Amino acid sequence: MRVIASVAIMAAAALGMAAPAHAAQSITGSWYTVGKRALVTIAPCGKVLCGRISRLIEPTKSGVTTDVNNPDPALKTRKLVGLPILSDFVADGDKWRGKIYDPNTGKTYRSIVSPAKGGTLKVEGCIAMFCQTQTWTAAK
Repeated sequence: MRVIASVAIMAAAALGMAAPAHAAQSITGSWYTVGKRALVTIAPCGKVLCGRISRLIEPTKSGVTTDVNNPDPALKTRKLVGLPILSDFVADGDKWRGKIYDPNTGKTYRSIVSPAKGGTLKVEGCIAMFCQTQTWTAAK
């Protein structure tokens, strides 16, 4: 009886290892924000992913090129180009979860990013259960 139980346990373990893991598709690369106003580059930052504004395509309406809306006075002089706006992203199934910073408001939100059809990213910024979604396109 022990032999049958051992064989059954080994077979179950082998089947478990054979099942494909559903890993999140990579979101690294360069992406245009909505309206191609900026280019954001997503890359590894240690064990997580982060994203920085790598170029402003369209100047801000106010003409300001620093993080003037940041609530921390010490950070208000940071340049928008190079500004980290995506942080601490980790894979969670087929999505990536982390935080997104909005330099227009100076606020940070919980965020979910997932690859979508046609070389796009679905980028969500959430407060509690309410989320606002944007679609970013891959820079080629």
